This record gives sequence, structure tokens and C-alpha cells, in this order.
Amino acid sequence: MEKTVNIFWFRRDLRLDDNIGFYEALRGEHPVLPIFIFDTEILENLPEDDARVTFIHQTLQSMRSELQEQHNSSIAIFKGTPETIFKELIESYKINTVYTNHDYEPYAKTRDTAIKSLLINHNISFKTYKDQVIFEKSEVVKNDGDPYVVYTPYMKTWKNKFKNYNLEIFYTNSYLNNLIEHTRLPNLTLSDIGFKKSNQQIEDYNVTPTLIQNYEATRNFPAKDGTSRLGPHLRFGTVSVRKMVKKAIAEKNEIFWQELIWREFFMQILWHFPDTATKAFKPKYDGISWRNNETEFKAWCEGKTGYPLVDAGMRELNETGHMHNRVRMLVGSFLCKHLLIDWRWGEAYFAEKLHDYELASNVGNWQWVAGSGVDAAPYFRIFNPTTQITKFDKQHEYIKKWVPDYQELTYPKPIVDHKFARERCLETYKSALN
Repeated sequence: MEKTVNIFWFRRDLRLDDNIGFYEALRGEHPVLPIFIFDTEILENLPEDDARVTFIHQTLQSMRSELQEQHNSSIAIFKGTPETIFKELIESYKINTVYTNHDYEPYAKTRDTAIKSLLINHNISFKTYKDQVIFEKSEVVKNDGDPYVVYTPYMKTWKNKFKNYNLEIFYTNSYLNNLIEHTRLPNLTLSDIGFKKSNQQIEDYNVTPTLIQNYEATRNFPAKDGTSRLGPHLRFGTVSVRKMVKKAIAEKNEIFWQELIWREFFMQILWHFPDTATKAFKPKYDGISWRNNETEFKAWCEGKTGYPLVDAGMRELNETGHMHNRVRMLVGSFLCKHLLIDWRWGEAYFAEKLHDYELASNVGNWQWVAGSGVDAAPYFRIFNPTTQITKFDKQHEYIKKWVPDYQELTYPKPIVDHKFARERCLETYKSALN
């Protein structure tokens, strides 16, 4: 008689320990078949040397090795649409339950609804768990049940709720013997998926006590190595958010902790207002007459605007897949307000280039700089790209690193005069909003 299995479906939770859905699957009564699907719906929009695909592939290979060497098991890796792959799995295995963790993005919600209904038609349970956040959906809302659309009250309620929260770590080690015994489950190379190895590397994260303690003092200066590089690791789940919150609490660093809460704030905004992925949260802002000049957009993308700090940020992004957070605000504001280019153009460019790209935070931050989002910067707040250098890169260390040509005759003249751009922006915004 064919043996019944449970499936655990890895998605954006690429770790074996402190993974709630995986933990629950391992504690079930049937052996667990772990799987990962390279989803062609997502892959078809990516360049063939995408660093994130390389990173996911490498992470899966090291997870497979660990399971093969230590637990006589593995992870089955597939490429296709999730629906097609699950139809094949239903043919090949007697499945009792499919376990996975919640995903909150609009595409993921649609995908999971379709998979759930396919499984139910075959009398297979579909169980999902909260794993990538501390609080989700409607867990932190106003007294009347409405979602917060301003960060500070959300953060205060989040912290208040956290006081009574049992921050548990879900250690899987003692349950890993409940995996399916099979070390040769299907695997794929990068070229099988249609990709090649990226030249860009996703760096390890740095959450040493020193970094966390100095976080507030160093995080605004792009020349200093003062950021944690946690973004991609939280995005793909190679690190557990529970362990990171635990660290922030241990080091008693409110600012570091609040960065983790910002991430959850934007996630619940996207959950409650999925239209904000493509539409302004404040509808009036969709009436702005964007100039959308393609030549100027290209100059911005390439870091050739003639404003050294803006150009340094864009060149860092293009070369490394990373951009310092403080500089992200400036380049975003410059695109929307100096060049009057639709924030959606910038959002799409960041989506393609950023290693830590996450829809909720990317959309949330772009709408913030454009003035159209929740808790956004007022439209008349326009960063001066020259005085920002005095504030955050006084010695020009960051600029010299990424724009070594900034004092050469070959360096482009400013694409637009700051004073002129500021007045044009205020006029354009005013006529749309009044």
C-alpha cells in the first residue's frame, strides 16, 4: 500500500529552523515531503542573471545538503506554475495535508486560493501559518477594527500588544526525523530554470550587538557600514523575524526594533489596501500630470543626473543590488518631484534591481516620497539634493566611491535646476490636489 505523506511547501521561508509551517508539518502523523517551486509566473519577468534567483537556488542547495547528510532526506525542487506542479504531485503521492506559511501579496493570495481549491477537490487539507511577521492582517488595528494608516499609532499599539505576546522560537531539530526518507528527490540547476549565475552577491546580514547598539548613530550615513543588510534575508526568510526581534530586545535598541515594525506596517497596509500596489492611496494624487520624460528617466536609472548624491545611489544600486536607505529617500523624491516622473516607474525599476525588493515596503516607500501614500511626506517637502550631501556625506566619501568622476569635466551638468524644479513640482501638485 502506498505510504501517505504530508507536504511542506517552502516559499519565502528558506530556513529549516524556527519555521512555523515546517514545524507544524513535522509534528503531523505522516512523513513530510519538503518542496520548492520555481514559479514560472514570477520568473518570466526577471533578467536571466537575477541575483535573487541565484541566491534562492544556492540557499536551497545548502538546505538540501544538510537534509541529505544529516537526516537522510532532501527537498524536491520543481519549475512550473504551482497548479501544474501540485497536479503532478497528486498523481505521484498519496497526500494527506499540504502545509505552508502565509503570504500577503496580491499575487500570492490569488495563487493560494487556487491551490486550496484544487487540493480540497482531491480531499487534501491545506494548512497555512503566520511566520514572516509577528503581527499580521487585522491583529494590530484601531479600537473600531479599522486598519492604522499612520505609522506612529500603529507602532505604539504593536508594542503594547507585544507586551503580552509569547515570543516563542519553533525549534525543528528534534522533529527532523519525521521527514520522508529519500535523498534523491528531484533537483534543478540554474540553467534548468532558464537562469545563469549572477555576478552580484547577496551579502550576509550583520546583527552583531555592536551594529545594533550603534544603529541610531550610524544608520543615516551611507559611507559608514551601519546597516544590517537584513532586508533580503527577511524577504526570503533565510532568517527568522522572531529571532531578530529577540535580538533587538536583548540589545534594548528601540530604533532597530522600529525598523522591523515599519516592515509589518507596510505589509498590513498592502493586505488591507491591495489596490495601492498600482494606485495612489490618496486617490487625488492619481490626477498629477506626470511629465514622464523617458530620456530623463534613463539618466536617473544610470546615475547621470548631475546631482552626485542621487547618482551615487543609483550607481550603487546598479552595481550591487543594494542602496543605502537614506539615499533611497533622496533618489525617490528626486524622480517624483524634481523630474515629475510617476512613482510607479521608480517602483518598477527598484523591483527589478533591489536584492531586498518586497512589494509592500517598496510600494509603501515610493508612495511615501511621492506624497500619495499612507503617513506620507507632505507634497511640499522636497529634498534638496545638494544640502543632503552636507547632512549625510560631508566628506564626500560615499560620492567618491560611486561617482569618482563627479569633479571631472565629463560629469553631466545638473539635469534640472533645483529651484526651478521645486517651483514646477509645487505648481503641478497643487493643480492636481486643489
